[in-house]
Amino acid sequence: MVGTGIALREQVTPEAAAAIERADEVLYLVTQPLTAEWIERTNPRSRSLEGLYAPGKLRHETYAEMVDELLAPVRAGREVCAAFYGHPGVFVTPGHEAVRRARAEGHRARMLPAVSALDCLVADLGIDPAATGLQSYEATDFLIHSRPLDEAATLVLWQIGVIGERSVATEPSRENLAALVERLAETHPRDHEVIVYEASPYPLVADPIALRLPLAELPDAEVPLLSTLVVPPARPPARRLS
Repeated sequence: MVGTGIALREQVTPEAAAAIERADEVLYLVTQPLTAEWIERTNPRSRSLEGLYAPGKLRHETYAEMVDELLAPVRAGREVCAAFYGHPGVFVTPGHEAVRRARAEGHRARMLPAVSALDCLVADLGIDPAATGLQSYEATDFLIHSRPLDEAATLVLWQIGVIGERSVATEPSRENLAALVERLAETHPRDHEVIVYEASPYPLVADPIALRLPLAELPDAEVPLLSTLVVPPARPPARRLS
C-alpha cells in the first residue's frame, strides 16, 4: 500500500516507486491524469479503481468493492501494489481495511509512508503544530459528533467540500457549510479568520489555494471539493496553575 503524494511524481518516494515497478499488478486511485499516466508507464500491469465510483452510490459500498478488488489478486498469489493519492493511510478507508484483511488471511501486507495533505499544509501555511497544538477531524464527523474542541489550538477540518455527503458530490453543500459555521461559532467569533486550503499538485508552477476569510462568510465562499478548513487559535492557551 503506497501513496503518490500530492504533487504528481515529485513526491513519490523511491520506496513507493520501486513497489509500483516490481508488482505483478498495480491498482491505483489518484486525482491527476499525469500521475495515472506515470503509474501505467512505470508498470503496464496497472489499472484504475476510479470506475467503482458512481453518482448516487454510497461511498461505503464503493470502498467495500475496492477492498475486494485489491484482495482478489493477492488471494491468487500475485504481488499487488495499491497506489493512492496522498498518504495511503490518511482518509483511505479501503487501504487500511485491505491491509487488515490481508494480514488476517495470512498474507504479507504493509503500508509505506508518503506525503499527505497535512504535510503540504504545514509547509504552505507556515503552521507549526508544536507551537499551537493541533486538532484534526474529518468535517462530517466533527459536525455530527460531540468532538471536544480547544479554541487555543489550531483546528484542521478535512473534506469540507463534501461535508455531509454520503455519495459522490459535484459541489459543496452551502447548507451543510452553514451548519459547520454554527458549530464553530459556539467557540469561535464569527469574524474569526479561517483558511480554506488546498495543496497544489503543481507546486513549481501553481500556488496552493489559501483563501482567508471570516468564519461567517464560509458558506458563500468558493470552496473546492478537495479543500481543508484551517481554524487558527481563537485565544492563547491557559497556563495550568500548580
